Amino acid sequence: MESLGDLLKEWPAGQSITKQAEQKLAELLDDPLVAKLRSKYPELDEDILKRSLNRVYQYVSEYRNCSSCPGLDLCPNDYEGHYTLLSAETVNGLTQLYDRKVACKKHIAREKEEAIRSRIRSFYIDEVALSRGYSSDEMLNRDPERIVSVGQVLRYIDRTKEHGLQKDGLYLEGHFGTGKTYLMCYLLQELAKAGYSGVIVYMPDFVEDLKSLMHEPGKLKETVEMMKETDLLIFDDIGAENLNPWARDHVLGAILNYRMERKPTFYTSNYDLDALERHFSFTSREGDEIHKGQRIMDRIRPYVEVVRVLGANKRGQQRS
Repeated sequence: MESLGDLLKEWPAGQSITKQAEQKLAELLDDPLVAKLRSKYPELDEDILKRSLNRVYQYVSEYRNCSSCPGLDLCPNDYEGHYTLLSAETVNGLTQLYDRKVACKKHIAREKEEAIRSRIRSFYIDEVALSRGYSSDEMLNRDPERIVSVGQVLRYIDRTKEHGLQKDGLYLEGHFGTGKTYLMCYLLQELAKAGYSGVIVYMPDFVEDLKSLMHEPGKLKETVEMMKETDLLIFDDIGAENLNPWARDHVLGAILNYRMERKPTFYTSNYDLDALERHFSFTSREGDEIHKGQRIMDRIRPYVEVVRVLGANKRGQQRS
């Protein structure tokens, strides 16, 4: 449709409308969308529509744009992801036509996706892992050996959606590349849709980065507080970090001490719980500290359901 501006240029002030402009105006007023509008509001006559010609034109043209939508990023409407909707109201015998902007389905879907992403924070985890599509059917069908573990994760998600945030988390143990991180990202995505916030932390890089955070107490406190307060906290690949007493006792210990009995913490690891305790009981600086390892495990072991993730190493494949 030719622009309304072009149409009006052919209709100079003080002069009668030209034949061509009159034809274009008639086409606009005879548009099926306008007919539908007049059917909904019988009080709308042609004079009222002509007085609100710009609104009517925008209403029709934006509807046509939406009918052949090129995508949000290429949205031709005045307000991206929105279209004009018209309504009429009669007060004291005077009928007025009103317009408002309404978000389209694609814009609403994008807002929901952005809201979900905003609830999830990641530290040293590839953002692609969090933004990919996840399918429970794919997880079940791709590797029959991990059906039991997938079932445990799905049941945990359902419990949380039905009964609210759980106090206990999950401990996913298994060999390299069996999909432990994938399962935890799926859990984060599904519970973010239900309104829960989450943080996932890749432990080897996090512990290494703590060395620099020691000299930035404000940033360290902010990071620790975030991990304490988030609804869902995941320590990914715990046990693979190069541990030191300060990181174990004053950072990890403080976070776990706060969260136990309050909010669930989740873990992925190549170690079972006993092996993880041995890991926490030894540091390169202090040597064997069995009681320190036990102290940390007292904040993990009673507050997790163990999920044994079996299957082949899927790293390097399209899905893991």
